[in-house]
Amino acid sequence: MQPEWIMGLIGGLVIGVAGAVYLLGNGRIMGASGIIGGLVDGSGRGGNTERAAFVAGLFGAPLIATLFIGTPDTHVSTNLAVLVAAGLLVGIGTRIANGCTSGHGVCGISRLSFRGMIATVFYILAGGLVMVLFRHVLGVV
Repeated sequence: MQPEWIMGLIGGLVIGVAGAVYLLGNGRIMGASGIIGGLVDGSGRGGNTERAAFVAGLFGAPLIATLFIGTPDTHVSTNLAVLVAAGLLVGIGTRIANGCTSGHGVCGISRLSFRGMIATVFYILAGGLVMVLFRHVLGVV
């Protein structure tokens, strides 16, 4: 069994390569929230096929990977209220920040975007504070 950091490293490399291929192939940033948002609110007219293929890959790739490596032990909470609240907060946060970690963190930092760097710092700080609050103060997660 591999140490957990190896799987994280492989996942990070795959996301980085995907971001580079998307940018080089389409000339646009691979920001998942923008791609999905364009499908949901209709602002992505003209690129709906490309967006739908991207979303299919987001769901399809992990499903295919589980056939070869099995289901990972994620330690995700079984508390449905926590999962729904987390999803809503992530969605709202990505809209407020005009992007998500794939857009700002992976693609923004690699292009030396000041806005991407600042957004990423705030994502990390907010995530850390939320984990301290929910895990150590409230004991929910």
